[in-house]
Amino acid sequence: MIIGIGVDIIEIERVKKACQKYSFIRKIYTEREIELFGEKYSSLAGNFAVKEAVSKAFGTGVRNFKMTDIEVLRNEFGMPFVILRNGAKKISEEMSVSKIFVSISHNIEFAVGYAVAEGQGFLTNTSEAIFKDKGSDIL
Repeated sequence: MIIGIGVDIIEIERVKKACQKYSFIRKIYTEREIELFGEKYSSLAGNFAVKEAVSKAFGTGVRNFKMTDIEVLRNEFGMPFVILRNGAKKISEEMSVSKIFVSISHNIEFAVGYAVAEGQGFLTNTSEAIFKDKGSDIL
C-alpha cells in the first residue's frame, strides 16, 4: 500500500552556491554522499530534492529529523536508494513504512526528486500529532 508520495525540484546553481559553505554541506549531506558526489552539483541537487521528497512522503516536512538522517546513494546500475537513520528512521517505523522508492532526474538547470513510501500503515501518531499541533481538522 502507498503510504505517501513526495516530489521536490531545485535549481542546481542554487545548490552549487550553497555548497560553497562547508556548514551547508555538513548540515545536508552524509560523509558517504560527500565522498561519492564531491563537486557533482547535479547529483548533490538531486540528493537534496530526494531528501525533501521523502520528508513530503512522510507528510511531515523536515521535522523531528535532520537532512543527514536520509542518505541518498546509488546502486551498481546508478539507481538511487535511501538509507534512513535516527529521526527519519523513527518516523518511517511509526508510519509502518517498509520501503521507499526514489527517482532523480535533472537537466542543466534543475534537479527533481520523487519518493514513494510503501508499507502496511497509514497516518499514525507522528503525522496526526503534527497536523493537530497546527490546529488542522484534516484527520
